[in-house]
Amino acid sequence: MIEKKYLKTKPLCKVKFALPNSAVATAKSVCVVGDFNDWDLKANPMRKQKSGLFASTVNLKIHNQYQFRYVLDGHIWLNDDEADGFVASNISMEKNGVLAL
Repeated sequence: MIEKKYLKTKPLCKVKFALPNSAVATAKSVCVVGDFNDWDLKANPMRKQKSGLFASTVNLKIHNQYQFRYVLDGHIWLNDDEADGFVASNISMEKNGVLAL
């Protein structure tokens, strides 16, 4: 799940990345990585919410496209079905989700 909230006073968008507990299964750690954080597994950990969702919010510049994926337990890579699009990854046969702002 992806929620976009555009700021009126700055050229930024607050993007909430979220995964339901059912998608995470028994993972101990969940994070969102992408070209906005240099694919750093520690930059944007997702925290479990009271609703059961794992979520993280990132401020991103508008008028850009960003590639991203979710990583569970440091080695299980997932895409978000609600991504604005998908592109081939430069490092594997997988595809990366695209977020257009």
